[in-house]
Amino acid sequence: MPMSSSWFCLHSSENETDLTQATLSLDNRGLAYGDGFFTTMGVIDGQILWLDYHHQRLISHQKALQLDLDSHSLITALTTHAQCLQQGVLKLIVVRAAQAIRGYGYISNASGSACDVWLKSSDMVVATDKQLCLPDGRFIPIQPVSRAICLSAQIACLPPPLAGLKSLNRLDTVMASAELQRIKSHLLSSDSSSHTPAQPSIEEGLLRDMNGCWIEGTMSNVFYQLADAPVTKPQSLESENIIDTVQEDSNYLMTGQWYTPSLTQSGVAGVMRQVIIDALSHTAYPVIIRPLQDDDLPLLRRLFFCNALRGIMPMANLTLLNDSVVTML
Repeated sequence: MPMSSSWFCLHSSENETDLTQATLSLDNRGLAYGDGFFTTMGVIDGQILWLDYHHQRLISHQKALQLDLDSHSLITALTTHAQCLQQGVLKLIVVRAAQAIRGYGYISNASGSACDVWLKSSDMVVATDKQLCLPDGRFIPIQPVSRAICLSAQIACLPPPLAGLKSLNRLDTVMASAELQRIKSHLLSSDSSSHTPAQPSIEEGLLRDMNGCWIEGTMSNVFYQLADAPVTKPQSLESENIIDTVQEDSNYLMTGQWYTPSLTQSGVAGVMRQVIIDALSHTAYPVIIRPLQDDDLPLLRRLFFCNALRGIMPMANLTLLNDSVVTML
């Protein structure tokens, strides 16, 4: 079993008898080309959250990247590690094995589809204090209300086999996340010097793709509702009232029409995104896949980001690129 916060080789294409001695070469294709994918799983009471959805990710990603991965055996191994961890996070990385040919390509045979599987087990508290009940009886964590900001960084548009995958090619997201951290650091220092009243902190940045459509956050997918008229307001807001309204609203997900952007050209099809789409599919307001464009931003009525670890992250407001602020109702 892996030690907490250490990487452990679950499967090696080299067939080592002692996987604890497996090493990562600088020729690793994940390191050299981003040739692989990853998924991050929360664990509570020894159980992997949304295990069936993570399993579907393994199946879809191995097919898209043409990797020979026994997803059922892998799920069995992950379940065992989760029971040992009890509470925390499992991060899984699957990488195509080293190839006999030079360069980017790989041979279309068993050797070309072979892969190495690595796991990191980390102790961590997965917050579940506040939860929303889905129509199917399952619960989603809901985080404290925070703020979001539109970022100038953009994410790449990808061909159909790659769009939506949680691949190891994440450099565009790295740069976007760095921009968000710079903004948060600047605002933190400014608030400290000016002694302004406390507001919800900025926790996420909204990202466009190269076509100019707003697609997702730096670590999450996005859902939104639209109003009939612009709701842009001054940046000062009664944050406590908004927080109380959202966190006490058990029908937050089931009231009104939610939209989420298409991920057919860019972005990552997250586990929690699919959970929400499936959960609302048989309600009065199933989620509609719809572009989120510049003209829509002043009309935002509600906005939340989501991922498999943090659940739903509702936003009190969104700062646009022109520094105007859209306040959620």
